[in-house]
Amino acid sequence: MRKVELHLKLFISVIQSRQLVRTPQRTAEEPSTSSMLIQKRPSGTDVLKNLDTVDDPDTVEGISIFANEWIMTHEEHHAAKTLGIGKAIAVLTSGGDAQGMNAAVRAVVRVGIYTGARVFFVHEGYQGLVDGGDNIREATWESVSMMLQLGGTVIGSARCKDFREREGRLRAAHNLVKHGITNLCVIGGDGSLTGADTFRSEWSDLLSDLQKSGKITAEEATKSSYLNIVGLVGSIDNDFCGTDMTIGTDSALHRIIEIVDAITTTAQSHQRTFVLEVMGRHCGYLALVTSLSCGADWVFIPECPPDDDWEEHLCRRLSETRNRGSRLNIIIVAEGAIDKHGKSISSEDIKNLVVKRLGYDTRVTVLGHVQRGGTPSAFDRILGSRMGVEAVMALLEGTPDTPACVVSLSGNQAVRLPLMECVQVTKDVTRAMHERKFDEAMKLRGRSFMNNWEVYKLLAHVRPPVSKSGSYTVAVMNVGAPAAGMNAAVRSTVRIGLIQGNRVLVVHDGFEGLAKGQIEEAGWSYVGGWTGQGGSKLGTKRTLPKKSFEQISANITKFNIQGLVIIGGFEAYTGGLELMEGRKQYDELCIPFVVIPATVSNNVPGSDFSVGADTALNTICMTCDRIKQSAAGTKRRVFIIETMGGYCGYLATMAGLAAGADAAYIFEEPFTIRDLQVNVEHLVQKMKTTVKRGMVLRNEKCNENYTTDFIFNLYSEEGKGIFDSRKNVLGHMQQGGSPTPFDRNFATKMGAKAMNWMSGKIKESYRNGRIFANTPDSGCVLGMRKRALVFQPVTELKEQTDFEHRIPKEQWWLKLRPILKILAKYEIDLDTSEHAHLEHITRKRSGEANV
Repeated sequence: MRKVELHLKLFISVIQSRQLVRTPQRTAEEPSTSSMLIQKRPSGTDVLKNLDTVDDPDTVEGISIFANEWIMTHEEHHAAKTLGIGKAIAVLTSGGDAQGMNAAVRAVVRVGIYTGARVFFVHEGYQGLVDGGDNIREATWESVSMMLQLGGTVIGSARCKDFREREGRLRAAHNLVKHGITNLCVIGGDGSLTGADTFRSEWSDLLSDLQKSGKITAEEATKSSYLNIVGLVGSIDNDFCGTDMTIGTDSALHRIIEIVDAITTTAQSHQRTFVLEVMGRHCGYLALVTSLSCGADWVFIPECPPDDDWEEHLCRRLSETRNRGSRLNIIIVAEGAIDKHGKSISSEDIKNLVVKRLGYDTRVTVLGHVQRGGTPSAFDRILGSRMGVEAVMALLEGTPDTPACVVSLSGNQAVRLPLMECVQVTKDVTRAMHERKFDEAMKLRGRSFMNNWEVYKLLAHVRPPVSKSGSYTVAVMNVGAPAAGMNAAVRSTVRIGLIQGNRVLVVHDGFEGLAKGQIEEAGWSYVGGWTGQGGSKLGTKRTLPKKSFEQISANITKFNIQGLVIIGGFEAYTGGLELMEGRKQYDELCIPFVVIPATVSNNVPGSDFSVGADTALNTICMTCDRIKQSAAGTKRRVFIIETMGGYCGYLATMAGLAAGADAAYIFEEPFTIRDLQVNVEHLVQKMKTTVKRGMVLRNEKCNENYTTDFIFNLYSEEGKGIFDSRKNVLGHMQQGGSPTPFDRNFATKMGAKAMNWMSGKIKESYRNGRIFANTPDSGCVLGMRKRALVFQPVTELKEQTDFEHRIPKEQWWLKLRPILKILAKYEIDLDTSEHAHLEHITRKRSGEANV
């Protein structure tokens, strides 16, 4: 092993000695993953000729192996830049519009151009494809500028009857052939994607008919012998099977939650009941997630109709809520809601029922098309961008034998699935509901949908037991800096604990409060209305437990605490490690505990996402949008924006991707004064185009010496006469605000899963009349890893943690940084070695994200 490491070091030193690779700030032993993607690529001859300087034959052989592997990898990266030469791609949006479609269009255009392909807009969806003419226009890099933050679809969408007929598809084929287009990216719902697959299957026959009629030549038919189709699902309904989220769903949830939060304030003022009808056609996803995100009293969804006596159950539920002191009731209704006999349940029906039986002041709000409108959320911009990149790669790698595929999201991973498999499962859901096989329909929606439903049922429909005899005592606390969504996690944890018959305590001010005995018992109503509130209602401190073990142990005994749920950031994780260490001295610390990651920095090891990071990301995005608008109006202006995150560059990177930044400086990817110079030169060239503005993000601790002020002064000096510079430090506004739907939903499900684990672990640790938990798996982090929520012992995560800089050693989002740079028009190599391979929906669904 040491010999292999020596070979690697020698190889790196050899190529660095010839200035073939830029020397990073870190040591050769710790190269940054993402920085390797932008290094100058040596040729095989360049590297191998340097072996003349090495005498030992074994070493020469070792270096040769590493050199060849390294060069092969870099040639794969470089191949992406020539993949599209001689090819043409068309992109269209079809069916209903959805926020985030423009992000996908922008990514397809820019990555297509990056690969050397010609890219065409098809305006007005399939109608534009059929009509041709000015509806099919070549796109340029600048033509998709300022598109990222716009809702709807800039290139237009239309329902098209012509394309449903063969004659219409014949005209569409003729238009594509004449433009030399053999790759089609369709962004739309299941109907649009099904039409695309039909078009592809008929392609050979259509070409034959066109050639026979003399509309195309034999040479044109040969050049266009096959058509590649890749679909991206754009639909606010999230009704397409095969993807966890469709483009537009998260933004629609943002609109809904904004309205629900506003309605909640007036409902509380007047002690009213509000019935809100949301979109979704025959899919209840929007209604279901909304109910989880706002703590609704009841939800009606088509996949799980209520029992025949639902009227009595609903009225009793509303009465119980009022009797517990609540001043409002919220009922969410999906537009396709039905009873078990297939009869529609309308919002007016529910209102009339509540008024007649309970006499409550009741109002109905039908949200309608407001859910489709507005600016896309950060999640949808990133989702659209990632899917757009993957779509281009799937198109250009396609062969005549490759089936039409759809790019989907599974957990935090992009996957390719056969288009018609997904369409078939989506149709199976419709069939199952038509045949009233609702259990089957629920399963076909996927595990994520089912888990949402199970958590909702627990929180809204199960009554907590009156007696707590034989129950366990679990304490809940917040640790670290405040993050939006913490309160939702506390609420879920407390209520699931109560439902299980446990006694639940809340600890104020983190470990400091645990040491001082700032502990009280929480009832059902204690956490009422907490889901939508930002910050930390319990109070949170960064204090670690080690210095107060004696007091903490005493209070664990005094309050009979048998399990601990810690909701917080990196301090919550390190506090957990200290508790594990303290078990050697204090038996009282031998109780199960679980850490739920909650921090805007998203730097807790063991989890790809942390509660609160999505809210902070949207706050940054909203600010960047306004700054871009200012820069576009002023012209020739560059903004330097500092984001939070400690040493973790997640916020800077993802906000840069979502807001269309020109650069994002982060600690994980070391940069030098030469990199800053390249960025300035890039912006100088950009000012010569029609896009006369720039935006640069800087993570607060990305570099000790290249501060925000330094970068601002450098840009100001170098930009004299070319552009003006401005700086913004966003500060603690990133920690504030009402949590986003993602953070509310994520926190709610994390809290429920943590408490379920806790109850099982306490029972497992019960010995001789007391709790004694001393195994590594009795102290865990609950985190999302790729496609599942998993419990990982805090001690096992130590090797994966950079404690000095408070970040995980490996971070999945670093692989997205090349996309940010390509979309900003930098000449870099794209790593294509980890692009999604074609999967099958049956296999995907069996391993689907358990969230």
